[in-house]
Amino acid sequence: MENIKMLKKQADTIRFLAADMVQQANSGHPGAPMGLADIVTILSRHLRHNPKNPKWLNRDRLVFSGGHASALIYSFLHLNGYDLSIDDLKNFRQLGSKTPGHPEYGDVPGVEVTTGPLGQGITNAVGFAMASKYAQGILNTKEAPVIDHKVYCLCGDGDLQEGISYEACSLAGHLSLDNLVVIYDSNAITIEGDTSLAWSEDVKRRFEAQGWEVSRIDGHDYDEINDVLVHSKEQTKPYLIIADTLIAKGACEMEGSHHAHGAPLGCEEIKNSKLKAGFDGDAKFIVDVDVKARFECAIEKGDLEEAKWNEMIKTKLSQEQKELLAKLLNPDFSKIQWPSYVSGSDVATRDSNGKILNAIAKAIPGFIGGSADLGPSNKSELEGMGSFPAGRNIHFGIREHSMAAICNAFALYGLFIPFSATFFIFSDYMKPAVRLAALMKLKNFYIWTHDSIGVGEDGPTHQPIEQLSQFRALPGFYVYRPCDAVENVKSWQKALSMNAPAAFVCSRQKLKVLKDDRAYGDVEKGGYLVKRRENATVTLMASGSEVFTVLQAGCRLAKLGINANIVSVPCFDLFVEQDKAYQEAVVDKSTTVFAVEAGSGTEWYRYADEVIGMTRFGASAPAELLFEKFGFTPDAVTKKVCVTMGLAYQDAGVDCKL
Repeated sequence: MENIKMLKKQADTIRFLAADMVQQANSGHPGAPMGLADIVTILSRHLRHNPKNPKWLNRDRLVFSGGHASALIYSFLHLNGYDLSIDDLKNFRQLGSKTPGHPEYGDVPGVEVTTGPLGQGITNAVGFAMASKYAQGILNTKEAPVIDHKVYCLCGDGDLQEGISYEACSLAGHLSLDNLVVIYDSNAITIEGDTSLAWSEDVKRRFEAQGWEVSRIDGHDYDEINDVLVHSKEQTKPYLIIADTLIAKGACEMEGSHHAHGAPLGCEEIKNSKLKAGFDGDAKFIVDVDVKARFECAIEKGDLEEAKWNEMIKTKLSQEQKELLAKLLNPDFSKIQWPSYVSGSDVATRDSNGKILNAIAKAIPGFIGGSADLGPSNKSELEGMGSFPAGRNIHFGIREHSMAAICNAFALYGLFIPFSATFFIFSDYMKPAVRLAALMKLKNFYIWTHDSIGVGEDGPTHQPIEQLSQFRALPGFYVYRPCDAVENVKSWQKALSMNAPAAFVCSRQKLKVLKDDRAYGDVEKGGYLVKRRENATVTLMASGSEVFTVLQAGCRLAKLGINANIVSVPCFDLFVEQDKAYQEAVVDKSTTVFAVEAGSGTEWYRYADEVIGMTRFGASAPAELLFEKFGFTPDAVTKKVCVTMGLAYQDAGVDCKL
């Protein structure tokens, strides 16, 4: 190793930058950044990256799973020459700054993924490693290793206590992800005190049982840190480095104290700590020239690494490899041969969705995904495309939460468009990762089948009631609940055109394919008139399977002399984004508006005078009996409209032909 004195100066520079940032903001987390400064200093010598081009495809990915240690991340990026100034560091946690309290993807070059909720980052790291493995399999040759980078992740006790980390690390071991290195900051401290208050497991044995290689080091010994990082490059398994550290290492009085976790150290403590380390105690945000120069070697090194890689791409890739790489980098959605459907046929939207997934996959080589052990039920198998890691069907096992976070990493990797699938009721397990996908504006797709009480005999534990409302309330997220196969195709066409995550909420039961004469509006606007009647006094709005129900109810009302417009809203979120004129052209405010949905449906009150929805959990019975019991039949809707409007109700007869 080089001069220990210089390494310590570099690490102390990181420590005190982080401490100054937190002190100036009067909030934040100085403990973890100070404890990890030695590790990050040595890691910077091993990391392959280019600060001048943070999007270089073959860079090592560095994930800071403990996003609360953002002062460490920003100090590291600034010192290594990324587009993050000392003034940005001084503006830590302030409105509109490039240095928010937890790292946000897109705000700062070099931040690979938004982290903060514990456990997400380590799972994202598993996802990056999986994406890299698949990319290697389809792109690499002996002459041209297009992808050969590592994925590094820094995590803490809290990350490993979260259940999502068990899911992800189990899968990583099963897949033998030898490109993944996790550095566990084992400082034995939580907000409440020592980790022994709530945690006593043997982490080493846990990871070994999951198929990992594990080493334990002193996280402040530069030689041990360097040696283990060298060793990590030779592994055939995912590698966990347990680094024993002191929280707030270098602080005079608060080193090792849980009080240093999430509060400023105080001006006097920082001053004395700087003096003890040989720094000017009164100066703030100090970066000496020799320290900056040593860290910024990453720029020249990274530039050279990328130039060599670009030359290899230019001279050693076959034409076939070049064409595949181009298709992965720039997917052409115009090549998709969409399935077509005949009006009057009966097709469950989970079935039409399966055909759509396969059509996309045939045209887009980067379209990849799978199910949480429900592929046959979700209709999510990509036919003839093999199993991951050699193929595009990922078998996530029953790991919904990690499935969602892993797919976030696939979406960020730069080559892939991921999808994941499960029953809609289990979307609850996915919510934290879905929320982060929305925050990051990722092109990531969720297939959620068995969408309502139509699940039937499995009963209320498996019948989603509140989930539609929950995900429609999520900013930047688009929930499509198509009424038939044709609307499903059009919904996918719209979703693929957007840079945002979307969910497709699909029926188990078969739905009638409507006549394709939807001339009054577009699916791509989220809501449109399926049927307009002259002199209408009622508007019936619905999504999914209930659209056919309200169409039938509209026919019955017409026989009773009540004219009703029928509105399908496949994507409530898109409809809300339309201008007022369009919305009012679709939902006539002079009519009495009813919304019908086999869910809680509270969001429909934005437009509706009355909502016919679920006010309780479902029940175990065949689907048709449940729709009858809870009032989602044409007759029940017709009666509700009549009663609400003070009109006499009578049986309007048989179903109309639609």
